[in-house]
Amino acid sequence: HAVAEPVGQLRVGRVVERQGPRVEPSHHRPQVVADAALVPDDLVEHAGALDPRHVEAAHDGDALPMGWDVALPVRFDAAAVTSVGAPALRVALLDALSVRCGRISIARTVPCVGDLRIAYPQPETLGTDRFLAMLGARARGAGPWLVVGVGTAITLDLIDANGLHRGGRIAPSPALMREALHARATQLPEHGGPRVAFADNTLDALRSGCDGAARSLIDSGLHDAAVLLGEPPGLLLHGGGVDALFGADEVTQAPALVLEGLAVWARMAA
Repeated sequence: HAVAEPVGQLRVGRVVERQGPRVEPSHHRPQVVADAALVPDDLVEHAGALDPRHVEAAHDGDALPMGWDVALPVRFDAAAVTSVGAPALRVALLDALSVRCGRISIARTVPCVGDLRIAYPQPETLGTDRFLAMLGARARGAGPWLVVGVGTAITLDLIDANGLHRGGRIAPSPALMREALHARATQLPEHGGPRVAFADNTLDALRSGCDGAARSLIDSGLHDAAVLLGEPPGLLLHGGGVDALFGADEVTQAPALVLEGLAVWARMAA
């Protein structure tokens, strides 16, 4: 796993993913790597320090809770930040960091980092979370990789073994599909139901259909990637919706992949 030297982790989100990889302690003051990416509302919320180098805070999507920053170090050298949240949340996060450190690096998508080359002609239009997840994947090994994020949307990004981003796909997540269906037809439940092959009731049919659409998207991505590259890519999944979509033994989950990529960015910024 990629870690900055030295690095701590701060994760701020409406609902946060589970704890990422630990990092080795340092004799220097720590940098703080902050990930303010939001993940789905229907996961269990939690907040607080998980270990001396890892802080998590949950919020309602509008404002950070009072006292969320008390677990942060009083002083540290630098912070690297990525945020896809609301502007007010980003400002609050930056304000809290700016009084504690002298240098803040805000990650952004760039055309090329090391041997990772982004396929988009306008790379700034590629979400920073997708960019950082690809950086994290490359730090794990040459690949090829199919990097899949499951949050509000499902994103697929294919990277060949030479680091060339071959492009991606975006679709609504199962949670967003059900939210949209419920908004248009309130009799269709927004949550619940097991996933089965063929359902005999509406609740199970909704879960099975929406999950099935997402899983089929990923399966077709793996198939098309293998045809394009001449070899099957490794599959890395991250994001708050992965647990609801796959069992723990079905796929390789990389819940801190964006933070791993941010750690790479932090080393570059330093």
